[in-house]
Amino acid sequence: MDPVSLHKAAYVADAHADSLLWNRDLRVRHRTGHVDFVRLREAGVRLQVFTVVTRGYPVVDGLRAFAALRGWPAAARRSPWARAQFQISRLHAFCADAAAGARLVMSRTDLEAAEREGQLACILGIEGGHALEGRVERVAELAAQGVRFLGLTHLSANALGGAATPGMRARGLSALGAAVVQAMGEAGLAVDVAHASPRLLQALLAQRQARVFCSHTGVQGAAAHWRNLPDAALRAIAERGGVVGILFGTAYLGGRELSDVARHLEHAVAVAGEEAVCLGSDFDGFVPLPRGMRDVSDLPRLTEVLLARGHPWRLVEKLLGLNLRRFFAEALG
Repeated sequence: MDPVSLHKAAYVADAHADSLLWNRDLRVRHRTGHVDFVRLREAGVRLQVFTVVTRGYPVVDGLRAFAALRGWPAAARRSPWARAQFQISRLHAFCADAAAGARLVMSRTDLEAAEREGQLACILGIEGGHALEGRVERVAELAAQGVRFLGLTHLSANALGGAATPGMRARGLSALGAAVVQAMGEAGLAVDVAHASPRLLQALLAQRQARVFCSHTGVQGAAAHWRNLPDAALRAIAERGGVVGILFGTAYLGGRELSDVARHLEHAVAVAGEEAVCLGSDFDGFVPLPRGMRDVSDLPRLTEVLLARGHPWRLVEKLLGLNLRRFFAEALG
């Protein structure tokens, strides 16, 4: 069987897309952006994680202006919590349309039903605990709305802890952050360590209240970059039963080719094991993609690269989606 046919027969899953940020109707095909339900299905994707972004860059932010340009209603732009609620409600509405062929997955039963009925399984996560606005009780509200993981910080440090961004790295896990992690454990939410500062990362890997994974990252062993995870973190996530999603953003890969994505996948497998690595594209996340990848439709090209590099199909299947599916089947339980 040729690589494209193998890809389409595989269970493909992706741990990170910021597509809700752009306020597109994901039920229909678009010529712009990286992801919509139509292109996901054509690329063979069966499980897609959608992340909610509520703040922009450090100091300047810019998200409110961006949201206005993208046609968000004024009320949705008002605060981090309002921004989160707008994006969550949009995905709920898309998945409620029977013709869209997608299901918001809130439990293992939902995941199995989506697979049985040939629907795209959609999972919600939040980038940055500042969306809670200091109110720990909102963790339970998010869980009730279908959110299944939370990253304590995003591009900037906040009251919960430090961020990986230079100049934002000094803080570890604050008392408020620890209370949020406790609430996440009680509500069944996993912790995403993708943007954690070194001190926050260490604290999150040490805590036992909530599951730990990384939705999108590069790895330092393949390219030295402040954003990328060190080997010790890869091992710790694997030991906790988590997965590490390798992103496609060329700024973190140390190269601009699909082979650079493969290098990061290979290093992560060598360190964490073949059960602990998956795709975490960061589609629609303001990152340039490798040459030959315009959007999700080009995912089969990565499969071709992995097979051409001599990897057995058994391993490629795990990286394409089986590992991420396993993680969420356990976490959603």
